[in-house]
Amino acid sequence: MPETEVLYTGMSQLTTPAPGPQRGAAMRELRVIPDAALLVRGGQVAWVGRRQDAPAVSEEHDLGGVAVVPALTDPHTHAVWAGDRLADFGARAQGVAYETILARGGGIRSTMRATAAASVDELVALARPRLAALIRSGAATIEVKSGYGLDFAAELRMLEAVQVLAREMPGALVPTLLIHVPPPQGRAEYVREVCEVLIPDVARRGLATAVDVFCEREAFTVGETRAILTAARAHGLGLKLHADQFHAIGGTELACDLGALSVDHLEASGDAQVRALAASGTVATVLPGVSLHLGLPAAPARHLVDAGACVAVGTDLNPGSSPLPSAALALALAVRLCGLTPAEALTAGTVNAAAALGLRDRGALAPGQRADFLALEGRDWRDLVYTLGGQPVRQVYRGGQPAQQGERL
Repeated sequence: MPETEVLYTGMSQLTTPAPGPQRGAAMRELRVIPDAALLVRGGQVAWVGRRQDAPAVSEEHDLGGVAVVPALTDPHTHAVWAGDRLADFGARAQGVAYETILARGGGIRSTMRATAAASVDELVALARPRLAALIRSGAATIEVKSGYGLDFAAELRMLEAVQVLAREMPGALVPTLLIHVPPPQGRAEYVREVCEVLIPDVARRGLATAVDVFCEREAFTVGETRAILTAARAHGLGLKLHADQFHAIGGTELACDLGALSVDHLEASGDAQVRALAASGTVATVLPGVSLHLGLPAAPARHLVDAGACVAVGTDLNPGSSPLPSAALALALAVRLCGLTPAEALTAGTVNAAAALGLRDRGALAPGQRADFLALEGRDWRDLVYTLGGQPVRQVYRGGQPAQQGERL
């Protein structure tokens, strides 16, 4: 039976980076095709070019004269959680220190208590509208981390919730086991059990594709992080790190040394970390929603690009530091706060964001790539990163098929 072919026309322009991760100045090199057309066959891009040069096919679909770009990938979210941090937000707005909020029972510990008390079904129901919002904003691929469980049963329930949600949107959710916060006592035993019990169980059950560790003064040391990621690699899982969010203690250098897929946050990174990333294959993922919400200095994305690094952008959607369910707005903030150009931001949110998850089959509109693309509301692709708020995306297409706004997710 022949594969279905659809020729998408009615594009004022089609704009795309080249396939695969882009570094340094190459992040600004976009292909812009006016009056474009896109041929989709079997869920993949089969041809792209000017409408006048398009091959003849039996089925055409006119997009109405709007700009088209690759669909976005959100490479860093914590979309599965229970409870809220609204009291924390109000307290912080009145100048209450985070340490005081923690002492009162708030902060991340409150999210961990609520998440640990929730069932898989409850976690699924809570996460579904968050993921739907990310899709509406332009994300066709979304990474989702665990990390609010602490005890292993709760961590597994979080990953099981992601597994349930993934069945509703095949191929679009990427699950990550996050080792987030050490216990108040017995951390050496905890790290040992993570390495010898939790990671092998997650790998055996196929609940995650990678392991992420928060390497910070108040979280895990460089030595502990190395031990956990070494166990992850031994069980065939990818490596990721949260590092340099508040202090540069060596997490970024460890990520580069281990060949991690990505190292994320980087707000406290300096020249040494920028040089390490520029010399490595590890993707530097910046999270401007955190800088906006917490008032932290922005990650040095401009310096990273100028040094030749591969930079990605994520939302870091979570209840405490980045309640940002919009991949498009994350790109817009990366231009304002992190110093990226619009072209660099588009590359950072497409092929480079996919590379941060170990994916090379999406993020560009080129033959052989997944036909994940966005029909925008405007005629110029730059509206995607220019618009603050609102909805610059008219329609998301996954595998060449429209993601229905009302679909169950």
